[in-house]
Amino acid sequence: MKRALCVLLVFSIGVCCLAAQHEQHRLKDNGKQPSGAVDPSMPEGHHHDTSMTSEPLDPATQAKLLADKKESEFNHHLAGFFVMVGGGLMLVETVRDKKSLLQYLWPACFLLSGIFVLVWSDTELWPFGPHNWLEKLQQDREVLQHKVFAALLLGLASIEWLRVKGTLRSAWSAFVFPAIAIVGSILLLFHQHQAGMHGPDHMELMARIQSEHLSYSLLGIGIGLTKGLSEISVPGQRLLAKLWPLLMVGLGVLLMLYRE
Repeated sequence: MKRALCVLLVFSIGVCCLAAQHEQHRLKDNGKQPSGAVDPSMPEGHHHDTSMTSEPLDPATQAKLLADKKESEFNHHLAGFFVMVGGGLMLVETVRDKKSLLQYLWPACFLLSGIFVLVWSDTELWPFGPHNWLEKLQQDREVLQHKVFAALLLGLASIEWLRVKGTLRSAWSAFVFPAIAIVGSILLLFHQHQAGMHGPDHMELMARIQSEHLSYSLLGIGIGLTKGLSEISVPGQRLLAKLWPLLMVGLGVLLMLYRE
């Protein structure tokens, strides 16, 4: 198990580096692409004019983008609040070294966060907007990714809730949280975000958003690995049991500071 976690650590760091390098090259290439250039990856008849991303925007478009920006920031801030509270509650439990009703609250934080991301992360979907869920999931990769993250959060919350209750005692259940944390963090590196793709400063916005996502991913991988190691007999196991909730609090704070 220790060897597997070490391999997973090396793999995760490698993926982070490759994803960050790929995004840097993509941003540079987009910045060098001439106005009106044709993207060869686009099908014939659907050519994308990159000059549109740097032209001044009309007031209606600016208002829509501002509303999307505020919604996205609010979503990140609320999710960060749930993560911070969940980590804080778990840290209190480890410090007290005594079981109490608090142990049920931190899975509940992930449950609430998962429900929020599932229902409210994309308000253009029914019942808030006009778009059909199935159609949008097939057409919009960003929406699909949001729902995948929601499913991961709900799965994590359910497993941890059953473990706290004592209903689920299988050895594998202790490593669901670390696995989901690491997988979700790696997926975040490839998360598409449309908010920064408009306006004269879209390159700077996308670079900042990518940098923020990279920091979230690194912290998430750290949470997964320290949580996994705290479940097995290793030197410093008690320290690791306190470290991963601290990292969760740190991740929550970073999410609450998210800006576009």
